[in-house]
Amino acid sequence: MNVVEPKTEVEGGPDMYINEGSTINLTCVVENSPDPAPVINWSHNKETISFDSPRGGISLVTEKGSTTTSKLLIQKAVVKDSGIYACEPFNMTASSVRVHILDGEHQAAMHHAHGSSVSPTIITALITLTVLHWYRMGWI
Repeated sequence: MNVVEPKTEVEGGPDMYINEGSTINLTCVVENSPDPAPVINWSHNKETISFDSPRGGISLVTEKGSTTTSKLLIQKAVVKDSGIYACEPFNMTASSVRVHILDGEHQAAMHHAHGSSVSPTIITALITLTVLHWYRMGWI
């Protein structure tokens, strides 16, 4: 007999970086559940998310089946929306992701930090394609 354990995962983790003012879009996938997960709760920093909170702009879309997905959408992200979000299916293991909301100053720092990580192979390919294009256009 082969027993398959249910698996819960928040896609995009363990860390997600979202620009301030953007929509936070978190997707929780529950696989191998003997029955569709009856209830999937979401929490932010260990507090259950209330869809009636004064913050507003929070919605949830859940699709049940052999694989159940739950999408948490939080519009107009602000820095205080940063933290750990957990997807907690009833009677199953939870999964979490740490969300970082980047204000204007941090966006520039993140862009600069990632700018140096471009593969030399990609740069070489882009330069080669540019030169070939110029050659075909008769510019060189």
